[in-house]
Amino acid sequence: MAEAARAWSSRRVLVTGAGGFIGSHLVEALAAAGARVRALVRYNGRGDPGHLAVLDAGVLAGVETVAGDVTDERCVREAVDGCEAVFHLAALIGIPYSYRAPRSYVEVNVRGTLNVLEACREARTERLIQTSTSEVYGTARSIPMDEAHPLTGQSPYAASKIAADKLAEAYHLSFGLPVAVVRPFNTYGPRQSARAVVPTIISQALAGAEVRLGRLDTTRDLCYVTDTCAGFLAVGAADRAVGQVLNLGTGVEVSVGDLARRVLARLGRPIQVVGEDRRLRPAASEVERLCSDNRRVREWTGWSPRVGLDEGLERTIAWFAAHPERQAPGEYRV
Repeated sequence: MAEAARAWSSRRVLVTGAGGFIGSHLVEALAAAGARVRALVRYNGRGDPGHLAVLDAGVLAGVETVAGDVTDERCVREAVDGCEAVFHLAALIGIPYSYRAPRSYVEVNVRGTLNVLEACREARTERLIQTSTSEVYGTARSIPMDEAHPLTGQSPYAASKIAADKLAEAYHLSFGLPVAVVRPFNTYGPRQSARAVVPTIISQALAGAEVRLGRLDTTRDLCYVTDTCAGFLAVGAADRAVGQVLNLGTGVEVSVGDLARRVLARLGRPIQVVGEDRRLRPAASEVERLCSDNRRVREWTGWSPRVGLDEGLERTIAWFAAHPERQAPGEYRV
């Protein structure tokens, strides 16, 4: 893994979606590896760079931050220009909102990805790393889920990401674009949106004596954010990964109920967990199980997760406890 990090030293790299949860951690990881990072954040009238605002000043001093939008072709071309590698993370990711505004997901996740692919093709970018999601698999048909698992668009969000992945595949096969697709499973850690399951459990538990959730029996494969970012760097540095999809997950599934119990055990006080079958997702859209087969990325890059779930939860709890402004107690319902 140290070799993968060294591979990025002095390289000019673009990260789209750099102001997001994973994107901001990836910027940190690339900067630590010695890369010259250009960070594309979504423009807004507040001049808010997202999570980049909390990065250490020493890290930010070496990062070129550019405000723009991946749906704007010219903006993307200018951001890609001069970069040897591009990590494309910019996307709309909230699954519940995708039922209400599916067109916006197509605009950002599909059209935005097309703009990145075209810009990289024109610029002859040496490597493009496209960010997928385990949601493209839908409910597991077999466990563990390898990269040949069927793709199922169980939500407009998942469908938009399938389309983006297939565009990346087409640009590799049609034009020889050196693109690799990383497929993270459920990444968690500091800075994550409070709408996600781990921060929701933590926020409710820190605020009171009850944690209200949806179904407790659904399972997820939880990977700590620094491990996910190390996986991005490893895949991006592996020539064998070009034209391929690689899962980034731990290979261990945990139920929402067990996850809640693990969090509460670390807080050391009695808190009741209430599970109710009140859905945010339509019934046929629910993803019941996710658990990765990560053998390909292990064998091809040497990557493996280093932060166990209990340690990762302790780190995440400590971060949210120290940042009460990021706590948003509310129900998480699968």
